[in-house]
Amino acid sequence: TKIPFRLNQNHALITFEDEEVAQRLLKKGKHTLILDKKTTDMKAIPFTLEMGIKFELHVTISGKKINVSEIPDLSIPDDWMRDKLELNFYKPGQGGGGEVEAVKYDRQSRTAVITFLKPGAAQSVARCSKYPFLASGRCFRLSVSPATDMHLEKFQVYCGISKKTLLLKGIQGMDDDEESIQDMIEIHFQRPSNGGGEIEAIKYVADGATWVCFEE
Repeated sequence: TKIPFRLNQNHALITFEDEEVAQRLLKKGKHTLILDKKTTDMKAIPFTLEMGIKFELHVTISGKKINVSEIPDLSIPDDWMRDKLELNFYKPGQGGGGEVEAVKYDRQSRTAVITFLKPGAAQSVARCSKYPFLASGRCFRLSVSPATDMHLEKFQVYCGISKKTLLLKGIQGMDDDEESIQDMIEIHFQRPSNGGGEIEAIKYVADGATWVCFEE
């Protein structure tokens, strides 16, 4: 997940390609920027982001099970409803189906899980998002979707500290537009004579505030 950071007015964030450059500039601390014969002193400081997380989400689509919803609330016993659902999905001619192994029906939520005997039967049924259901002399439309199994793997929490990024504070007294000042900051910190190096990303805010997102 991306970690958001609030970048306030007259602040800038610079990410260097080389970690050593960022650490060297942080150690120096104070830096002076000259723009159109005007100077401004700024301070390079480290900062800590909020915690971030990363994980893998694994989804397995069942070839034998389907989820059924929007089942009509009929005044018949639950076992009768289960039998009707089994018979309804046993008919391959109505958009797919086949021999049913089990029916798990929940009247309160008006849902059911149908398990077919043969693998692959669920995919043919799930192609029809609305499946016909004949009961009490009427034809209803059931919502059908493939049953899935989801689980997380490799869940990790990591600390949001960027060793290649530094925060600049106190950039004031500049009348130029935001883009020009950002360009001058970038030029200043790219020069080896200033202890700088190649810059990967930069963002300066002259007025208001913005959110900047960091990846791991």
